[in-house]
Amino acid sequence: MNVRRRLISATAVTAATALGLGALSACSSDSAATGNTDKFDVVASFYPMAFLAEQIGGDHANVTSLTEPGQEPHDLEISTKQRAQLEEADAALYLKGLQPAVDEAVSQTGIKTKIDAATLTTLEDHGTGGHSHEGEEGHAEEKGHAEEEKGHAEEEEHARDPHVWLDPVKYAEVAEGVGKAFEKADPDHAADYKKNTEALVKKLNGLNGEFESGLKNTKTKVFFTNHAAFGYLAERYGLTQEAISGLDPESEPSAARVKELQQEAKADGVTTVFYETLVSDKTAKTLARDAKLRTDVLDPLEGITDKSRGDDYFQVMEANLKALQAALGAK
Repeated sequence: MNVRRRLISATAVTAATALGLGALSACSSDSAATGNTDKFDVVASFYPMAFLAEQIGGDHANVTSLTEPGQEPHDLEISTKQRAQLEEADAALYLKGLQPAVDEAVSQTGIKTKIDAATLTTLEDHGTGGHSHEGEEGHAEEKGHAEEEKGHAEEEEHARDPHVWLDPVKYAEVAEGVGKAFEKADPDHAADYKKNTEALVKKLNGLNGEFESGLKNTKTKVFFTNHAAFGYLAERYGLTQEAISGLDPESEPSAARVKELQQEAKADGVTTVFYETLVSDKTAKTLARDAKLRTDVLDPLEGITDKSRGDDYFQVMEANLKALQAALGAK
């Protein structure tokens, strides 16, 4: 793995983001439009899931997000009205572990088609502190510690990184699984779902190619972020993510942490501290000022608003690529 800092738990991610759904032509936050329509009614947990549902469902799907525009997804609480939305829907699409309230609500509903995106790709634990993957491999090979390793795995289960949508390859894997689920749940339109899924996967593969070529030759491979949301992206393209804050992206870094990052910035040629569009840039600016670095936006894409650098997933990811290229000194 190329992520040095501790990755926050999937249920404790605290990046404040706004979940605008203006880019989803078929997506609505109006509960009246949720179920009992003449379309395939899908309730999605938050923007990355709603985007997939809209892209794959096309004209046949009526997509509603449980996370309203401007709402922080990880702290979402499900209302009685939203539980009713789930009961009326034909399918629920969510990412288990990211929003505990959604997980609970989906498990309690009688909805027939429950699509957990976490089961459609492989979630990884990007490590905690100095716990290296080399150490994990060596430890796992020690048969005498099998039970200890099992217990450790169970203990760390909560720390698996949910940000799979920031890796186009993993997002494509999820898309393929969602497409198959739609085909099974609504067989009358299976051919269209398959066609839409193939088109989306092709586009995601193209995006992956752009990131590969765009980040292949850079002066540095290290980038600083406000919080550790880009583990999969870093690993996919041979980069190293350094997160200033773990649990709280708006917290002030300690003097020791600032000093550590200052030293790493000099050693690794880091030029930029990234923050998120909808989170205060105070922490990033504190480090940037002390380490004499620039600041810029790297969007974790948990939502689209008028502050986003693009109108949908692909546009914002393109903006992220340009920001990384500039920060890393792409040649």
